Amino acid sequence: MNVSRQAAAGIIAAGAAIGVGFVAAPGSAQAAPVMPFQVNPAPLGNPNGSFDAPPVHCGVERTGPGEVTVTGTDRDNWGCFQNTGMRWINLSTGRTGAGKTSHGLNGHPPEAVLHTGRGRVALIFDARAPVTPGFATFDVR
Repeated sequence: MNVSRQAAAGIIAAGAAIGVGFVAAPGSAQAAPVMPFQVNPAPLGNPNGSFDAPPVHCGVERTGPGEVTVTGTDRDNWGCFQNTGMRWINLSTGRTGAGKTSHGLNGHPPEAVLHTGRGRVALIFDARAPVTPGFATFDVR
């Protein structure tokens, strides 16, 4: 478990150093339930996308105690990867896991339900070149 924490800390530090994500602060009671973070799926990490790779905007929605749903920040426009893996680590407990977004069929946007437990969680999308991996940290209650 200690190796997992060290590996996750290295990944998180690398992501923060190259600026591929940002830290989402815990929301207030009046804040929107979806905490946005951006995934830059374009060559060289262009956040505006390109002709063949539009920008992707994913978010995390608290859906229950110790549970979050990764989905697009605008349900009408979706905005999140389809059928894509992600890894997470609960920085408070050391618990780790993985998930995968759905196919987004029949009018339902792609989403993944993650049972992370309560605490501070780091989430990383699995991406391959030329896509820049997405990264975010957030609190799960």
